[in-house]
Amino acid sequence: MTKSEELFQRAVKRIPGGVNSPVRAYGSVTEAPRFIQGAVGSKIFDVDGNEYIDYIDSWGPMILGHNDERIKDAVIRASENGLSFGCATEKEVEMAEFICEKIPHVEMIRMVNSGTEAVMSALRVARGFTGK
Repeated sequence: MTKSEELFQRAVKRIPGGVNSPVRAYGSVTEAPRFIQGAVGSKIFDVDGNEYIDYIDSWGPMILGHNDERIKDAVIRASENGLSFGCATEKEVEMAEFICEKIPHVEMIRMVNSGTEAVMSALRVARGFTGK
């Protein structure tokens, strides 16, 4: 038994379906999902020592690859002031200004935590605009 199979057996006891996202489910391919230990650049490594090319880039956010030193350094520097505040920060304003300056047709921007929240915000804007 591989370590991925062992982890999956443990996971199904505590996590419905053994995974926390339907996109990670391997039910249709009748094998345990790969449990990833780490990644660098375009390569990901599972807990069994296998190396894969990450063609999906973690479904989008890893466009610069995994473990990019510039990104890691920036995250470490930013985390020195804290990780999450639940309140507005100066960095939010700076990021909004940066995006609006770099993309001329963007006048305002709303940053959200998920695709669901983005769709909900878009629906609210549409309802406000149309009055429906």
